Amino acid sequence: MNATNKNTTQMANAYKTQQIMTASPQELTLMLYNGAIRFVAESIQAIERKDMQKAHEANMRAQDIIREFMNTLDMQYEVSKGLDKLYDYIEYRLIQANMKKDIAQLVEAKDMLTELRDTWYQAMKLARGQQAVGK
Repeated sequence: MNATNKNTTQMANAYKTQQIMTASPQELTLMLYNGAIRFVAESIQAIERKDMQKAHEANMRAQDIIREFMNTLDMQYEVSKGLDKLYDYIEYRLIQANMKKDIAQLVEAKDMLTELRDTWYQAMKLARGQQAVGK
């Protein structure tokens, strides 16, 4: 890696760190959804390229995010119980896809994550709108 690429990478990492450090909990959740979707997509692409190690690594990173979602649910709310079941199913699909290198199961997990992410984003927009009205 030459000096220019190294500096560019360092600047990108610094920007990403700053973005994470200043994000609200809602924005962090959105970033995690985007990360999980990206890792599942990387796993799909790696399987298509026959790079099973890369597919495994990307899949495991997606599983880590799903487990983090599951671990941070507040189970006193009914919606959390439903999300827990949904996350459990997505995790199951990721595990099965990882063992069998099955793109169809990865696509199903990615579609579900995308729907959850989009719903989360809409909820964030509504909450911001309500905050603006309340001011």
